Amino acid sequence: MSEEPTRVQTPYLLEEDELDRSLRPRSLAEFVGQQTLREQLSVAIEAARAREDALDHLLLAGPPGLGKTSLAQIVAAELEVPFVQTAGPALERKGDVAAFLTALEPHSVFFVDELHRLPRALEETFYPAMEDQRLPITVGQGAGARVVTLQLPPFTLVGATTRAGLLTTPLRDRFGIQARLEPYSTDELAVIVRRSAGILQIALDDAGASAIATRSRGTPRVANRLLKRVRDFAEVRMEGVVTAAAAHAALALLEVDELGLDRLDREILRAICEKFDGGPVGLSTLAVAVGEEADTIEDVYEPYLLREGLLKRTPRGRAATAAAFDHLGLEAPAALGANAADEAALF
Repeated sequence: MSEEPTRVQTPYLLEEDELDRSLRPRSLAEFVGQQTLREQLSVAIEAARAREDALDHLLLAGPPGLGKTSLAQIVAAELEVPFVQTAGPALERKGDVAAFLTALEPHSVFFVDELHRLPRALEETFYPAMEDQRLPITVGQGAGARVVTLQLPPFTLVGATTRAGLLTTPLRDRFGIQARLEPYSTDELAVIVRRSAGILQIALDDAGASAIATRSRGTPRVANRLLKRVRDFAEVRMEGVVTAAAAHAALALLEVDELGLDRLDREILRAICEKFDGGPVGLSTLAVAVGEEADTIEDVYEPYLLREGLLKRTPRGRAATAAAFDHLGLEAPAALGANAADEAALF
């Protein structure tokens, strides 16, 4: 059997990763948006530093790309303590958890991304660690097995999740600070785009920043990704300056429309509107119609379409709204209003 080839990041990918890291804010003062959460964290961090104690455990929930990892790193930086990072799927055995926890320095920030994917069997390992800084370990097997309890240093567990509903109540209740990050406004995203352009030394005017922000789906990660692609277009096809005209032309080439919908977003809506007369249609049927996995549609594409009022979930499946027909330039069927009334009557 031939060995699995070693996968090595190309210099381009390494450079992209480095750029992504460089664009992250490094302090609460640099972090744009989430005003209430920033104020809450500022007070909690100042109180923890005054007591010379570890910050209470922090749960950050919300859609991908809103800054959960950045906030975890900022918390560690503001507290001037070590930052240790892992992800729920990487923790497969109790020994994995024990290896991380026993190696923590006092007051460290232990960041677990995708916390909802932590195996249920490992959750109980975190309970005594989070509450009492204790880690029970079973030594030996069978009748001779015994439990040895290790004392852990005070630490802060920061959990990030895109699906808070999948967390068990006992785990969720052990976080003293619980926050949900919300999508960003266009003005906030424009500020982020201008900041990132300054770091990347991109010539950008305010109209160009606004054009990118408008199509960024309320997400800083998307805004920074679009900024880099628009920069490429401006350097190759324009005069190197990201203007509104350059942004519109680049985003049209990328098939990102004025609402921030990409090609597959529109394919999903078009399938419901044209192939299924506006719906409702089952998720599995819709997935086959557009050639995409059902989980991908539900987790990646559907949330934004729902938030924009272009899609709705009904007891019988997914259905397009009148706004979806209007966005696609299609005439909504007369039965659409009647179907909406029928669905409302089911509740």
